[in-house]
Amino acid sequence: MSDIHYDVLIVGSGAAGLSLALKLPDQLQVGVICKSRLEEGATYYAQGGIAAVLDSGDSVDSHVQDTLIAGAGLCDERTARFTAENGADAIRWLTSLGVEFTKDNNPSENDQNKTEGELHLTREGGHSHRRIVHAADATGKAVEISLADHVRRRSNITVLEQTIGLDLITNADQKNQPARCLGAYALNLQNNQVFTISAGLTILATGGASKIYRYTSNPDVSSGDGIAMAWRAGCRVANLEFNQFHPTCLYHPMARSFLLTEALRGEGAYLKRPDGSRFMPEFDEREELAPRDIVARAIDHEMKRLGIECVYLDISHKPADFIKNHFPTIYEKCLELDIDITKNAIPVVPAAHYTCGGILTDLSGRTDLPGLYSIGECAYTGLHGANRMASNSLLECLVYAKAAAEDAIKQLEHFTHQQPLQKWDDSQVEDSDEDVVVSHNWEELRLFMWDYVGIVRTDKRLQRAMNRIDLLKQEVHDYYRNFRVNNDLLELRNLLQVAELMVRCAMSRKESRGLHFTRDYPKTDPALDNQQTILTPENFPKASWPDLEKDQSN
Repeated sequence: MSDIHYDVLIVGSGAAGLSLALKLPDQLQVGVICKSRLEEGATYYAQGGIAAVLDSGDSVDSHVQDTLIAGAGLCDERTARFTAENGADAIRWLTSLGVEFTKDNNPSENDQNKTEGELHLTREGGHSHRRIVHAADATGKAVEISLADHVRRRSNITVLEQTIGLDLITNADQKNQPARCLGAYALNLQNNQVFTISAGLTILATGGASKIYRYTSNPDVSSGDGIAMAWRAGCRVANLEFNQFHPTCLYHPMARSFLLTEALRGEGAYLKRPDGSRFMPEFDEREELAPRDIVARAIDHEMKRLGIECVYLDISHKPADFIKNHFPTIYEKCLELDIDITKNAIPVVPAAHYTCGGILTDLSGRTDLPGLYSIGECAYTGLHGANRMASNSLLECLVYAKAAAEDAIKQLEHFTHQQPLQKWDDSQVEDSDEDVVVSHNWEELRLFMWDYVGIVRTDKRLQRAMNRIDLLKQEVHDYYRNFRVNNDLLELRNLLQVAELMVRCAMSRKESRGLHFTRDYPKTDPALDNQQTILTPENFPKASWPDLEKDQSN
């Protein structure tokens, strides 16, 4: 395949990308590329729900305030309000697509104002009200399957599965021309051929970069591709020092991405060392019910102090029937792995869960490069600040998909000229017979990022990480220049770029705030409230979008 043209090219197929595709009118030709099958991605595995103000006792102001508190002084209030105000409409839209959210059949238990048959609203950490809409404990799966089904029905949407975005194509080499994005190079993973896609507008919706760490709750496709592609094209990034870690991910080679809900600890599970002794009472008076970041740091401390691979989560002191009735999915999953949680403790480790920083955008999802949008986890809108509040992530995907789609429809008249693009030239390279180099570098990167740029940082650890990144980047650059590209090489190249950006951001923040904790600066500096960490590439385009109600929120 080569020289494909779409009015709108969407890179990524999670809630953000597919929602945007469905928000575009039928007369536009839309291309969606995804590295695996259409449904695969972080959205599919989201267990929680979507935050939205739907109850008469709740308010947008309350949702905004909760978000600002969770973000530890770095959220953009206008962004938080814009997101919260559009939450209810997002839920109504999903319901109209057939997403079956859990209904509240016993309204008197939670809210006297609710009537039977209305949506069940649950409450999660950081929220002052019940406002989490969910589909049992598999909300992301219900949303993703519905979106994918509707995308497949649309004749104007072409889905290219088993395809990875390689690099954005710009007109940077054309003198006296205003900077803009022209499309992208992509790699067909089935035949390992690179082809060009020209597009009026391009949207990056590639998700986060948690695969950069040794332990992650994310699927394998979360390799920071969009962030790296945008940076190489000249876009600014922000706040990449803030990476959210979930305290308890099942530690087992056959279940690397399986989270163990915080409800286990809520129902009395204890965290223990290998010798069976508890350790949370030594770290916080709330013990196992301390906030997520405190629990994750405590586990990290014990693992490093004792030199152990994991700690243990134990609920076996509770009655067996209680465990099976309250946690049937976890019980069955662990039993498949020969772990009977009614009798034995569960091996757990903290896991990289969410990338709070990303490509800097405005309220319409526009990046610094005209013709290029970014939405979802790969973008930085200002919503999450220094820490993402539970269930705001899927909400952000839906709200900004709608905003970007509406803006794209207006902008397309300025970006419709189809230009012939330079073909990808691999005539001077050869197939590699040393793929082991890539796999070894991959493991080294994930290990030192976990050790040095993980839950607890120091200046010395960050410098060690940067030294290794510099060496690996040169090695991968040489490899990239001399051999034909493949998926593993492209992902490693992207993760190394994002790793460098994460370390640079972390080095520049001389305080501890939210998800960024450093022993060298353990306190929060009030003077840094509302101070984002923004990195600008040398090839920053310094270009303007057509003046169509542009929102200068950032």
